[in-house]
Amino acid sequence: MEYEPVIGLEVHAQLLTKSKIFCGCSTEFGAMPNSHTCPVCLGLPGVLPVLNKKVVEYAMKMAMATHCRINEMSSFARKNYFYPDLPKGYQITQYALPLAEGGYVDVETEAGRKRIGLTRIHMEEDAGKLVHDEHLPSSYVDLNRTGVPLIEIVGEPDIRSAEEAAAYLRRLHEILVYLEICDGNMEEGSFRCDANVSLRPKGQEIFGIRTELKNMNSFRNVQRALDYEIKRQEYILESGGEVVQETRLWDDTQGVTLPMRSKEEAHDYRYFPDPDLVSIRVDETWIREVEGTIPELPLEKRERFIREYEIPPYDAGILTTSKALAEYYEDVVKVCGKPKIAANWVMGDLLRFVNEDRGDIRTCSISAVSLGDMINLIEEGTISGKMAKDLIQDMYETGKPPRAIIEEKGLVQITDEDALTGIIVDVIRANPTQLAQYRSGKDKLFGYFVGQVMKATQGKANPQLINELLKKKLDQA
Repeated sequence: MEYEPVIGLEVHAQLLTKSKIFCGCSTEFGAMPNSHTCPVCLGLPGVLPVLNKKVVEYAMKMAMATHCRINEMSSFARKNYFYPDLPKGYQITQYALPLAEGGYVDVETEAGRKRIGLTRIHMEEDAGKLVHDEHLPSSYVDLNRTGVPLIEIVGEPDIRSAEEAAAYLRRLHEILVYLEICDGNMEEGSFRCDANVSLRPKGQEIFGIRTELKNMNSFRNVQRALDYEIKRQEYILESGGEVVQETRLWDDTQGVTLPMRSKEEAHDYRYFPDPDLVSIRVDETWIREVEGTIPELPLEKRERFIREYEIPPYDAGILTTSKALAEYYEDVVKVCGKPKIAANWVMGDLLRFVNEDRGDIRTCSISAVSLGDMINLIEEGTISGKMAKDLIQDMYETGKPPRAIIEEKGLVQITDEDALTGIIVDVIRANPTQLAQYRSGKDKLFGYFVGQVMKATQGKANPQLINELLKKKLDQA
């Protein structure tokens, strides 16, 4: 029997606020354990949480960017469960009345563009972190992360393959980073997901029994874990067995999913409205204010780059991988007016330098103005493309503008016809054997003479002018 996977993802994104969702403690990552805590996030008796307004606005931004309907009224609930890293014995989240519902994102698949629905986006607080001692049979609790603001993006079960799941995750990730409401760091847990996976006979409407996958900390691991789980469930069904509803952990080392615990249902958490927090009312004025802060999003930006700059879809995809890179590219184009040439230099040498240093385009030593000016110098004929390759290396290492380096090193291209003609004549006289062979029909030797002229001029001669003058001299009887 042929089976069809049914996949739904629950994505948690940590919001880039300076303080936690219900108290003033810092959200900074990497501090000493339990140093960013207070009575509120520790859940001590008698304390009252106060909602961080910025958390609501960031959540609204993501809702608008993914075409969700923002509810006029929403409220918080208590989700009850008992883990050592949850000091209150419950998590404050949204349940019956979430902030936003009913959106979608479009992703590119092998079969074309596909729309994946969103069930809801809601706000909640993060739990703490258990740290296991490798040398002793002990675990420690770090509560710095307790109360850090999250949004949970619950997707519809519209995904039908591991590849689609990875594409969907990447789309959500780039939207969050473009909005500057999440840093998207999967290693630090700022962007993480759980996956619900089931199989059903192809053509059947009813869903099969699902498992939940956790501990997937990269796009690659999400795809690998889903591929494995699909094959595991298929083997069980083909063997006449039944899939057990459970939560499973992805083991990256072994490349398998392992059982963690039986899967809870909503009633297991005993949700009820949080009595310490009032309902949230979002009016039209607030919606319009937040809407005005949303930048051009990556998909729209890609389409505009293709249309406005007439560059290939591949180039547009690379250049819009981050908001900062897209802005850098557009600033280069403003200076030089050559979109495709600018794309080649940014995607080629510039990104190679940045990636080799594991740097960031925002702190790159070559400014967009300098790169645009270097392209202008090539177009003007002041330097050749070959000279530019050396020049951009110097620009990256020193941070100096191109004209300053050209002046220091005397890199100006030779464009004087009389000077070049004299050099060409000397090269021809010095190579009588090659000249005779060329004139007897060995046209490929033309490249040899070009190389000799470039060598004689230390690479400073204008290549186009060399070709014209050399051809004329070589063909003279």
